[in-house]
Amino acid sequence: MKVILTSQGDSLDAAMDVRFGRAAKFLLWDSSTQAVSVVDNQQSMDAPQGAGIQAAMTAIKQGANAVITSHCGPKAFRVLQEAGVKVYLTKAAKCREALQLFQDGKLQEASSANVEGHWT
Repeated sequence: MKVILTSQGDSLDAAMDVRFGRAAKFLLWDSSTQAVSVVDNQQSMDAPQGAGIQAAMTAIKQGANAVITSHCGPKAFRVLQEAGVKVYLTKAAKCREALQLFQDGKLQEASSANVEGHWT
């Protein structure tokens, strides 16, 4: 399984970025190898509109099965849902904590977006 975490930095010790569409970076964790790689999200950060959709497409292209974030807008949520990518919401401060909660089965899958579009 491949999991995307929204991050402000380049490692699991980084703070979570609370935004999905305009997250500074994505961390891609592979459960089969335990490897973590950094995925740039600059294109979405700089987009005047459609950042959530672009970020969702990036996650899908990376082969993500799940996304862990704090806030996900309706358009991004719909794109992820249509691609079969599950969204998990967390209030964890650090990426490592969020991933551990996910691994322990303590994060609930989101059933809908939790912010309106154009949320900053």
